[in-house]
Amino acid sequence: MKKIAITGSSGVIGTVLSAGLRKHYDLTLIDKNPSTPDTFKIDLPNEYEKLSSTISGHDAIIHLAWNTEVENFRSGKIDPDNLKMAYHIYLAASQRKIPRVLMASSVHADDYSKWQGPGLMSPDKVPVPDSPYGASKVYVEVLGRYYAKKYGMEIVCIRFGEVNKTNEIPEDYWESMVYLSHLDCFSLVRKAVEVAKIPDNFTIVNGISFNKNRVHDNSNLLGWNSRDF
Repeated sequence: MKKIAITGSSGVIGTVLSAGLRKHYDLTLIDKNPSTPDTFKIDLPNEYEKLSSTISGHDAIIHLAWNTEVENFRSGKIDPDNLKMAYHIYLAASQRKIPRVLMASSVHADDYSKWQGPGLMSPDKVPVPDSPYGASKVYVEVLGRYYAKKYGMEIVCIRFGEVNKTNEIPEDYWESMVYLSHLDCFSLVRKAVEVAKIPDNFTIVNGISFNKNRVHDNSNLLGWNSRDF
């Protein structure tokens, strides 16, 4: 059974994935504010050695941790610790020889509100973020490209859409465009863990269900397809 570490495991996406992946993998849950007794409490920006030792021997890391209270697409603010956390994940993975990292990016890395085509919005185009938060996610992606090229690590950056606790399509129009169901969230991440090879060691995937009003291209190199809608 593969050993998978999940940071930010107490968040919305972390909770969805922890529940769905538990029967398939040996999970190590990590969070600054643990919600379960089996979660490792680690301050990722400031406890690098603890992080490094905890993830030793794992097959993959799913990095979700982010200080959304300060930095989100509405706040207009950047929390440097978010960038430091991503750096520590890549660094620890490279030093511990962990072959694959799944990094949580966001649809806000590229402003979808302005998209008028032609066609659907590809994750391979040069992104224009919609906020400082989106720009931070672009940084996380670009740093992943570096580690993929420099150290041969396989990096999957998932531009997550709207994942919510109720698992219902949001009433807000813009959020409904990028809704990602729990089933699709789980199946996408599992495909990213299980696929035999990441071409060129790096890829970006739009993590969005096949919503009727979506503008994002869900084509990907993982072989994933939305199972909802």
